[in-house]
Amino acid sequence: MAPSRGLLLQFSSGKLLQSSSVLGSRRRFSSFSEAIIDPSNRIQSYISRSNDPYLNLSIEHHLLQTSPPDSTVLFLYTNRPCIVIGRNQNPWLEVNLGILNVVKSGKAKETKPPAIGSVDLVRRRSGGGTVFHDEGNVNWSIICPPANFTRDKHAEMVVRALRKLGIDRARVNERHDIVLDQGHRKYDTDPQDTHKTPYTSDDGAGPRPLKVSGSAYKVTRRRALHHGTCLLASPNLHIIPQYLNSPAKPYLRARGVESVSSPVGNIGLVNHVFEKSVQDEFATMYRDAGNVPTIVTVSEEHLSIPEIRKGCDELKVRRKWSFVYHCIHVTVFILIFV
Repeated sequence: MAPSRGLLLQFSSGKLLQSSSVLGSRRRFSSFSEAIIDPSNRIQSYISRSNDPYLNLSIEHHLLQTSPPDSTVLFLYTNRPCIVIGRNQNPWLEVNLGILNVVKSGKAKETKPPAIGSVDLVRRRSGGGTVFHDEGNVNWSIICPPANFTRDKHAEMVVRALRKLGIDRARVNERHDIVLDQGHRKYDTDPQDTHKTPYTSDDGAGPRPLKVSGSAYKVTRRRALHHGTCLLASPNLHIIPQYLNSPAKPYLRARGVESVSSPVGNIGLVNHVFEKSVQDEFATMYRDAGNVPTIVTVSEEHLSIPEIRKGCDELKVRRKWSFVYHCIHVTVFILIFV
């Protein structure tokens, strides 16, 4: 009996230790969720160390859904290579779906230029156009009260952060994108004017500005979301047009919002330098009674939060069924009109 009792006690002890670990994890994530919804936490700042687009977009949605109505939230994240389309976009018109699938068939090297490997196709919950994410692109997201929202306000914040890093060609254009002017210096401008630089060409002559940051929005009665990309040092600029150019587009007419193509370029900054500058500019804009917001790091561990896990699962299902829907829609169009 004694040996049996000893084994039982050892098993029970191990079970107790495991339970303590699980409870500690639950308590940690409970504190994370409690901090988000705390009405006194009016200025919040987060950065993700995960490169999973489904997780990052789900954390962003969780912040949108649960942060206090009068709070302002900054969230920075970088995704692995993926194509993110707007909620109202047709993937057949926006994406070269064939180049996504060649990786599975082992023919990636046969495309011109060669496909870069596994690339996720993700449908986000906001509107806007199709974008390509990779490790050289930092995504910035602001969540705020609708009354404080404009399409330019936080793009201007990012431009100020870039200019403090010496990127004096950066400005917000008429489409609310961030671009780098490519012209020759003509005149001095007001450094506080985030819509003009000394290199801006008013007559449209000369090289077109390079787009380095596009935006998408989601505005509800309670909250407003503005999220944007920022091309810093993407190694895939040469192939982005290949992924975002659908060979089926000339042959299809379909419902959905089409993207507007623009020449793109890299800014030439290291991710963490850009992230720090944006965090500092955000703190300057919204510091509350002199208090600088604490920067909270999130990662794969936060999949333990049921709402975030559910959001990831929903995005993956959304990708699958949106693709099936558009396949049916295109097939019906071909049968009727071709």
